[in-house]
Amino acid sequence: MKTRIKTLREDNDFTQKQISKFLNISQVAYSYYELNKRNIPLELLSALADFYQTSVDYLLYRTDEKKPYPKIAEPISKEIITL
Repeated sequence: MKTRIKTLREDNDFTQKQISKFLNISQVAYSYYELNKRNIPLELLSALADFYQTSVDYLLYRTDEKKPYPKIAEPISKEIITL
């Protein structure tokens, strides 16, 4: 899973150690994510998107728009969704 996390980290002048501490993981584990040796768990990917104030889609190259999506104020009612 190719990501933009290394570029964002370097652009914001953070070290791998600083980001790994924020995520509460080892620096080695974080480096594996940057090197694409391991897939990033969804909860860490989401935390990184929040940290960098962007979207998961941006981190995963699904969009080039850095701006995060607006947050949903309240849950969508299942009654609205018809399949």
